[in-house]
Amino acid sequence: MLGDRRTAVVDGSSLAWTEIGEGEPLVLLHGLGDSHRTWRRVAPELAPHYRVLLLDLPGHGLSSRPDAPYTLDWYAAMVLGWLDAIGVETASVVGHSFGGGVAQWMVLAARSRIERLALVAPGGLGRSVSLGLRVALFPVLGRLLTQPLMYPGTHVLMRIGIGGPVRIEPEEIALSARRNAAPGSGRAFHRTVAGCMDLSGQRVQSWERVHEVDSLPPLALFWGLRDRILPVGHAYAAQKRIGGATLYTYPEAGHFVHLEASDPFADDLLPFLRSASPEQPRIIDPELLARWRSVRALR
Repeated sequence: MLGDRRTAVVDGSSLAWTEIGEGEPLVLLHGLGDSHRTWRRVAPELAPHYRVLLLDLPGHGLSSRPDAPYTLDWYAAMVLGWLDAIGVETASVVGHSFGGGVAQWMVLAARSRIERLALVAPGGLGRSVSLGLRVALFPVLGRLLTQPLMYPGTHVLMRIGIGGPVRIEPEEIALSARRNAAPGSGRAFHRTVAGCMDLSGQRVQSWERVHEVDSLPPLALFWGLRDRILPVGHAYAAQKRIGGATLYTYPEAGHFVHLEASDPFADDLLPFLRSASPEQPRIIDPELLARWRSVRALR
């Protein structure tokens, strides 16, 4: 762990987590097949200003791998349950990739608990996604191959995800691969992917449920222009639908902005989190706005 290892039991599952720093709570959520260690280059920059809470999502890292649905609703409930278990009522949330999808679903489930939302190349904002993540969905074969592919697949995806000259440390890739080879990891991966994707891409979109919340938290997007896992076009589409969503892009970075451009990323993230009067996001897409207004009228 990046700090002292702690555990919390949520719905019968043991979740591993740690924290560094002091101040207002700031939750960092990693992506699919990753762990809290993905924030190792950024967390120390945030710790002087925040109580940085780092969780291994269920099915990942040192957390347990329950026989569970692994849907976005389930992940969001588990993270909110973890916050309950450690006594955190509200927090700002930073989510990378699939963790960004979980963060969006936390807003849908408990908007009042999310202070600010920072999404780093998140899922849930567009359909396209790399083919490698869809291998688990191949009929029958995908389910059979997922667990044996977890170890080599981790090596491949972490290398494909890099867009520029900065590299992930080989020992970190090896550590992630070993943890992903643990029993139950393949089942968690398969169910997670099946819960939000089909063979044509991401079928679960946050736009489908944005009308459920009365307002959106202050929102910032961070994206590498060389992302080959989730393309930056998703961010541009999001800005056309949500006004007041600040976008930061990194020309030499791929999918792992927080690892490839850790210093500029931290320099952009901190002012967003610390701003005394952040811009309030608003729906500007006509179709989404009409749906949102119709739901408001019924209340």
